[in-house]
Amino acid sequence: MTRRRVVDPAGALFGLGIPLLCALVVLVLTVTWEPRLPAEVASHWSGSTPDSFASPMTGAWTMALLIALVGGGCCAIAALAQAQLMMRRYMLVTGLAVTFLMATLYVATLAAQLDVSDPATVPFPAWSLGLGMCLGVAVGWLGASMLRDYRERPSSTTTPDPSLPRGPVELPIVDEVGTGRFTTAVLALLVLVPVLIVCAVMGSWWPMAIALPSAFLILSLLRFTVRVDERGVSVRNLGASALDYDLDEIIGAKVTETRPFQDWGGWGLRIKRPNRYGLVTNTGPALVITAESGHELTITTDRAEEMAGAINTLADRRETV
Repeated sequence: MTRRRVVDPAGALFGLGIPLLCALVVLVLTVTWEPRLPAEVASHWSGSTPDSFASPMTGAWTMALLIALVGGGCCAIAALAQAQLMMRRYMLVTGLAVTFLMATLYVATLAAQLDVSDPATVPFPAWSLGLGMCLGVAVGWLGASMLRDYRERPSSTTTPDPSLPRGPVELPIVDEVGTGRFTTAVLALLVLVPVLIVCAVMGSWWPMAIALPSAFLILSLLRFTVRVDERGVSVRNLGASALDYDLDEIIGAKVTETRPFQDWGGWGLRIKRPNRYGLVTNTGPALVITAESGHELTITTDRAEEMAGAINTLADRRETV
């Protein structure tokens, strides 16, 4: 019997280690630079003008705690090997984006005040917001690609219920679910056009550096590829596996009608209760897969009937082998 893994090593490194390392860097840099800093450094700006000041170490400890608690708190779930893989990935990217944004902003504001006699004259380094966001998303996505699905996969000991649909098995069955290319492009424009206007008014690029990674994360939650083949069911997102269920662990598959907001409270990956997940992007037919582990996965797709029939037919064959 294989031992149940509790911690994902990559998740612990990126989700716990990096936020703590960033917090430590903030403290070490402040101690190193303190002789070159004013007795009180600017800690808050109103527009481009500092309006609040604090001792360097007070600001450093405050920021270190925020990085560890807020940034680390967001992405700590990446270390939990049994948690849902796609959720772990997105929380890791989001948490590290917050972590690097805060750390980069703090380091930039501190560096701008080195050897300055009057911190009230130091302008706000707005560029650091964009740089921090881009760094965080890049490191987060690298870490997310290294996470693995360690959830337990007990094999089913029963055949699918006779009342469940059956059908011809012509594999693979592949469907692109979620927003179409045109809708995705329109949503992207709705986000980017106002940001371009803000960039033009401010005469700076940094709002775009924040908007692009944010739009990338949001829009990536709206398009998925669902595949049914002889191995089972898999869902891919941005070229990486998001969800997958082996044929051996599937008890059965059925078809239902679902509504994202009324039934699930929104679009995208949803969790209604422990072990009940929904990948809901449209109103209409949905494939519902039940696994021996107690997991239930609902996927909205126009090919739900075809997929359910193929899965149950394959599962019938599996039991006779």
